[in-house]
Amino acid sequence: MSLAPRVVLVHRTTEYEELVARHGTHGQAAFFLTSRGRSIEEVAERHTRARRALTDVASAIPLTWRQARVERGDLDRFLFAPEDVVVVVGQDGLVANVAKYLTGQPVVGIDTDPGRNPGVLVRHRAADAGPLISSATAPGTRADELTMVEAVADDTQRLVALNEIYLGAAGHQTARYRLGFDDDRGVVESQASSGVLVGTGTGASGWIRSVRQERGGGPPPPGPTEERLLWFVREAWPSPATGTSLVAGELPRGAGLRLTVESDRLIAFGDGVESDALELTWGQSVRVGVAEVRLRLLG
Repeated sequence: MSLAPRVVLVHRTTEYEELVARHGTHGQAAFFLTSRGRSIEEVAERHTRARRALTDVASAIPLTWRQARVERGDLDRFLFAPEDVVVVVGQDGLVANVAKYLTGQPVVGIDTDPGRNPGVLVRHRAADAGPLISSATAPGTRADELTMVEAVADDTQRLVALNEIYLGAAGHQTARYRLGFDDDRGVVESQASSGVLVGTGTGASGWIRSVRQERGGGPPPPGPTEERLLWFVREAWPSPATGTSLVAGELPRGAGLRLTVESDRLIAFGDGVESDALELTWGQSVRVGVAEVRLRLLG
């Protein structure tokens, strides 16, 4: 006898909860914010909206289905099952946070603060959760298969991200490495830079967009479901030993950008989460390309 589907509600600690935890009481948190020209009422209202949305979504889960909850800080210790339906209740960034732990499970994004969030990944309201959850496992349910990016080191360390992967020195100081491609394309270049950024179409509206604007253009950004990545070298430094000829490009599916470390320590992290990074030492290499796994986001 098969088990009923399980809905996993993903949420995060609110700013209000973090303030009260840090300062001990509502009053102390209010005093802290007032001394800095802010009001706790606005923060408390966002907290109330977020918790109300979480309650509304939980109450919309079919009674015969199982459910679980996981806070963002516990994602790396939570075991997702293949048959799970993942409901992210929060901001767009929370969808990116959970994406790398999934293997094709359907994801529903619920916006807890419409008008404040862009709503690119959290596309729905709490009131719509019931029908979305019920249809998530039905054949033919429409979903966008969002392209992801992965980095695989020569010691089998692996990292997957929805928006972008950064490779460079911790603290974004000068990184030294050799840059090339799977087949080298006849070119391998030693570089000193602020790091290399490789992003997807989903990430093209974030960090990658800012780098493109600074460059005044570059390859056209891919769509979120397009199997193509953009890459940029940040602040490459020309010297007798380091070049600047390979600073931007695109990677179609099957192509890989290869970086070989020429510093004591470099890192690779995804979607801005530097605390969950690959550690790379002198002589190690890492390949970055389109990931096999995709994020299945219900429209």
